[in-house]
Amino acid sequence: MLNQPYHLYVERTDARANMARFYAMSIERTLFGTACLTRRWGRIGTSGQSMAHHFDDEMQAVTLFLDVLRSKRRRGYRPRVRCVCNDPSSAPRRQAALPIVGTRP
Repeated sequence: MLNQPYHLYVERTDARANMARFYAMSIERTLFGTACLTRRWGRIGTSGQSMAHHFDDEMQAVTLFLDVLRSKRRRGYRPRVRCVCNDPSSAPRRQAALPIVGTRP
């Protein structure tokens, strides 16, 4: 049984390089009681790619989770910053990728 939830969602954006990436991970129990680390990544606004790792021992899953987290932080991934979008017609998935440029009076 997992002692605590392991969920992560981080983004890396750079407007000059036209970069808008996300990375998500979570550890969950399978129906057979083993730990499964699921990783998803791709361009913000897309479904991206995914990979699943199955472990007999929960500590192995947590170790990989923390190793990948350290790697992503070194590369510049950070938690998503909430954004107030001025255009209500744009899709919610795209609103998170827009930078905050100012507010209307």
